[in-house]
Amino acid sequence: MYRFFKRTMDFVLSLLGIIILSPIMLLTAIAIKIESKGPVIFKQERLGKGGKPFHIYKFRSMCVGAEHTGSGVYSGKNDTRVTKTGRIIRATSIDELPQLVNILKGDMSLIGPRPPLTYHPWPIDDYSEEQLHMFDVRPGITGWAQVNGRKEVEWNKRIQLNVWYTRNMSLWLDIKILFMTVFKVFTNADNENTTETAAKAQSQKQEALADR
Repeated sequence: MYRFFKRTMDFVLSLLGIIILSPIMLLTAIAIKIESKGPVIFKQERLGKGGKPFHIYKFRSMCVGAEHTGSGVYSGKNDTRVTKTGRIIRATSIDELPQLVNILKGDMSLIGPRPPLTYHPWPIDDYSEEQLHMFDVRPGITGWAQVNGRKEVEWNKRIQLNVWYTRNMSLWLDIKILFMTVFKVFTNADNENTTETAAKAQSQKQEALADR
């Protein structure tokens, strides 16, 4: 019952969000376009509900082609690939606002597991049977793992938190996550990838395969 209500609520709130936040989104788009060449929106393939790939939308915060240089998918503190506008919209999470369109399309939810890359931390075929449960629901702009460590949490633990959410999803839990997210955004807590988190991704993949 709640899953049906959740989808209806997601649609209404994301539509209202786009309308209310449209001035901020427009100003962000203009700032990005003025500062650097390239598209305003960054599209990236992620894994959604059922492990089905979809394109997630974000405001571009890095120079074009940054994913193929430097530290790849990870962006750490003082990353020179991040533009000046990018630093601001990342710190305020404004870069995530285009995902309201993903919600309208049905790709995502306001709250749910953050959708991983199709190849990182590992391909869909390398997730264990237990880990695959994180794909039982639509991915979210924010989620249980994000308010319990965010980018500081190692991948195996992130996935554990995501699976726990899918099994305990409720209106009250979503409200709790929403308020915790607001606090995280205002304090900019746990918003930087660490070298340790990035370095352990490959070893954790091997652990996951060994557990299958």
